[in-house]
Amino acid sequence: MAEAKLFELNNGTMQVKVSNFGCTITSLSVPDKDGKLADVVLGFDTLEPYQKGAAPYFGCIVGRVANRIKEGKFTLNGVEYSLPINKPPNSLHGGHKGFDKVIWEVAEYNQGDNPSITFKYHSHDGEEGYPGDVAFTATYTLTSKTTMRLDMEGVPENKPTPISLAQHTYWNLAGHDSGNILDHTIQIWANHITPVDENIVTTGEIMPVKNTPFDFTTENKIGSRIHEVGIGYDHNYVLDCGDEKLGLKHAAKLKDRASLRTLNLWTDAPGMQFYTANYVNGIVGKGGAVYNKHAAVCLETQGFPNAINQPNFPSIVVQPGEKYKHSMLFEFSAE
Repeated sequence: MAEAKLFELNNGTMQVKVSNFGCTITSLSVPDKDGKLADVVLGFDTLEPYQKGAAPYFGCIVGRVANRIKEGKFTLNGVEYSLPINKPPNSLHGGHKGFDKVIWEVAEYNQGDNPSITFKYHSHDGEEGYPGDVAFTATYTLTSKTTMRLDMEGVPENKPTPISLAQHTYWNLAGHDSGNILDHTIQIWANHITPVDENIVTTGEIMPVKNTPFDFTTENKIGSRIHEVGIGYDHNYVLDCGDEKLGLKHAAKLKDRASLRTLNLWTDAPGMQFYTANYVNGIVGKGGAVYNKHAAVCLETQGFPNAINQPNFPSIVVQPGEKYKHSMLFEFSAE
């Protein structure tokens, strides 16, 4: 049995610690306007709490399908599949033992100016109820002084299957131990969201954000209208208006106004879950910091939630021999 380990990517400016357990980012330190480093992701000091299930998906890659699948059921090519109902009444983030809870193999690990690490995982037919064997890889690379790239791939070997991975890091650009993110500003390049029912499952509708508290097409404080959306944001944004570079679309710009630390996120995925850590409650993390509600924000680029059951959403089904690809670029600055 392979063991869970921590690996470091360090280019002299930013430092990332990542584990082969769930491809989990446990810390990520970037400079502020004065060059002062802070760790801007929620997490634990050791791997044990992750392995014991204490983390609400801190820092990991989730799959085979991210987000909620309604009632844990879908039909593909006339066959009905049943998945574990690990978040009643739905299946969430791949089931009881999704990709965040398995040990990935380290396929490659390079240090130097552009350090990188590649993890691979073979998901077998029937794992957590999903059809077919699939070979997955995930590569984290520090592509410049303050930029990290994540490239995820999956190749089904023998059956068509839904695939939609997401990176579930909880970000707080003031520092993981600094309190809530309600004063952070965010801009999201999305004119629409996919609304949800009372069980947080998409209804199939695609709703304009104009004149609603979901509108972040211009930069705004996260806390400015959060009281109008129940316990907080936990919604999939349709990334339909961002400019492009390197084949990726601008998804979001998150900023802490005190330190001026800024994260610009680029992706080739069609959607992004904007989640304001609504269910985090008294988790004791790194250095004894206590994480509470709204302690961070997740920017999970993804296929649309429950797309496997919504024919009008972009398909997440991948055929044998085809390749699922999903890339994210995390550009940090202090502006």
